[in-house]
Amino acid sequence: MFFVDTLEFEGLGNRSYLAGGPDAAVVVDPPRDIDQVITAAARRGVRIACVAETHVHNDYVTGGLELARLTGARYLVPAGARVSFARTPVADGDTVTVDEHLVLRALATPGHTPHHTSYVLEEDGRGVAAFTGGSLLIGTVGRPDLVEPRLTEELARAQHASAHRLADELDDEVPVLPTHGFGSFCSSSQAEGDATTIGQERKTNDALTLDVDTFVARTLAGLDDVPAYYAHMAPANAAGPAPVDLTPPRRADAEEIAARLAAGEWVVDLRSRIAFAEGHVAGSFNFEGEGKLATYLAWLLPWGKPVTLLADTPRQVADAQRELARVGIDRPAAAATGDPAGWVRAGQRPASFPRARFADLADAREHGDDVVVLDVRRDSERASGHIDGSVHIPVHELHGRLGEVPDGTVWVHCAGGMRAAIAASLLDAAGRDVVAVDDGFDAAADAGLSLASG
Repeated sequence: MFFVDTLEFEGLGNRSYLAGGPDAAVVVDPPRDIDQVITAAARRGVRIACVAETHVHNDYVTGGLELARLTGARYLVPAGARVSFARTPVADGDTVTVDEHLVLRALATPGHTPHHTSYVLEEDGRGVAAFTGGSLLIGTVGRPDLVEPRLTEELARAQHASAHRLADELDDEVPVLPTHGFGSFCSSSQAEGDATTIGQERKTNDALTLDVDTFVARTLAGLDDVPAYYAHMAPANAAGPAPVDLTPPRRADAEEIAARLAAGEWVVDLRSRIAFAEGHVAGSFNFEGEGKLATYLAWLLPWGKPVTLLADTPRQVADAQRELARVGIDRPAAAATGDPAGWVRAGQRPASFPRARFADLADAREHGDDVVVLDVRRDSERASGHIDGSVHIPVHELHGRLGEVPDGTVWVHCAGGMRAAIAASLLDAAGRDVVAVDDGFDAAADAGLSLASG
């Protein structure tokens, strides 16, 4: 009897899988922090016989090479992927025995990348699970624009063909187990649900219900911004990532925090946006540890810039360190825990700024206050409706465009509050008067604010 265990990484919107039988298993698309994979295998009492990559990933650093080295497993990598390390290259139709009665079959499914490969787990010759990586996702497909702009349309067409190949070769009841699509920016669009089958996708997925030209046009029109750090992920994965180091960073006192800020380094406060607004180290930035920390910090951070982490507890630092290592931010320069009173020099007080709702913004506008409304959502979000007269700078562009924000008190908002908090901290660090709107965007119309579209 086979099993499939899912390892979820909500911060990145990805999944990895451990699948096998009574004695041995395969790991598909493992994370950088492989200790939890090894723990999952030990819990099952199985040997890791092989590690399989569906593609050279663009959104995170893989732990596959190190996992294979530590366990002695065969490291399966698509033959078309250009990598700089020893591996077992797999081509379309290749099979690998995982355990008695269990075979892993490679199925070429180009589209997300030119070399993308899905894997079908077969029990006694019958397909029982399809690990589709960035090919067929839940209600969508992996985006085709992460490799080379000139290849985007060609890869979109390949995605359509690959989805049809999976649907043609597999039975309706076979579970579809993608790596991306749970909030990942590697997905061409976001769909609801966390489980699916070939049969369900056959009925609902655009790649399987639309003709190729309509599918390609719709896919290309729906592509959104690409996180800047993606440019560093594929090269790191192709070169062969080094083992991750999750030992605690050095402790920083108030003097060191001040010195690092003065040197232009980033000091990142992981606490909630409520706590940060009430009191923080002047010049620090707020990226909530409970939000999409790795995605947004890696997106905004100048690559290679030293980072010092501030948090309530050592556990928050450890969790953040693990999350950041998954995207190649390996070693925080330092860390401190506690509260802002202990992070500022003697005689100094923590900085703060107000939080508000859209109703408060409507009141401020009505009273004629000197109000600048800054919308930090992405282009696609703004196109569906925005506050009339607002300034638009997506949060991932704000650090380099602070000079474009008009004079006055800046009321900054996003769709729910997390990105507004990041933006408010950037503005506050730059010396601007700021109000963080911590509210759902649907409340803007309810508050009487005039909305525009386009």
